[in-house]
Amino acid sequence: MPVKYNRIVIKMSGEALQGEEPSGISLDTLSYVCSEIKSVWEIGCQVAVVVGGGNIFRGGEKFAVFGLDRAVADYMGMLATVINGLAIQNALEKLGVPTRVMSALEIKQVAEPYIRRRAIRHLEKGRIVIFVAGTGNPYFTTDTAASLRAAEIHAELVVKATKVDGVYSADPRKDPTAVRYKKLSYLDVIKQRLQVMDITAITMCMENHIPIVVLDLHKRGNIKRVVQGEEVGTFIHE
Repeated sequence: MPVKYNRIVIKMSGEALQGEEPSGISLDTLSYVCSEIKSVWEIGCQVAVVVGGGNIFRGGEKFAVFGLDRAVADYMGMLATVINGLAIQNALEKLGVPTRVMSALEIKQVAEPYIRRRAIRHLEKGRIVIFVAGTGNPYFTTDTAASLRAAEIHAELVVKATKVDGVYSADPRKDPTAVRYKKLSYLDVIKQRLQVMDITAITMCMENHIPIVVLDLHKRGNIKRVVQGEEVGTFIHE
């Protein structure tokens, strides 16, 4: 089956790698996530991944509790994403998938520095590129980093891989009347303050005409189905 989207950015939280562990990385969950990423790569889609670091360090919570400077806390969070990126790289390469980790912070011993043209060349050569360290700047989320990288590499879709099967009108775990949206506009998300991605990330996708799909990462085959054009989760577009 042909692919509808030739180049995508998959954005996942650090908690997506946590599984049932209280923190850190679950090896079983890591293996599952990487098998899902590989299944998309195998059908000819060029794949970039942006991963958060919340399973290791959540800056927003920690700096308030311990009095850390916000910028320091954000840099600590960026380093946590590097750990997750290296774990994903190792797991993918064990599955026979060529990868490159590209960091917005310079850490030459473990990752290439992020250079836009080099990232595009890696994708064209069939390598999965894992973007770590966010944008390299404090005060910006990894959601914003995903939108920024998607715009820079001319991605056709941002996949927000989460624990839920789409965007709801309210938290479905707390409100049984919550309704799942099949489609939304960028402005719907902003005006209704729906908890999809931060406003900066949504606005960047809107200005660069990059659609977003929010889906359940833990339902096998979801990302592959989206890439092949099936309706999965919630689709956010013009």
